[in-house]
Amino acid sequence: MAISLSVVLLLGIILVVLMRGGSIKAGPAVVAVLFGFFLASTGMADDIQRFLDSIADTINSIQF
Repeated sequence: MAISLSVVLLLGIILVVLMRGGSIKAGPAVVAVLFGFFLASTGMADDIQRFLDSIADTINSIQF
């Protein structure tokens, strides 16, 4: 849950920075948010979550 919240927060910050920097306008940003919202309610949501969890586990297992 903590990783999921962190990813949402990170992506939200990136979206705000892109909007303020003029790289993306408000309309496409709203479409991107709505796409993510509706994608989360599809059957692909579990596969996406497992993929992101495996990436997080891989990054977490890296020893420096």
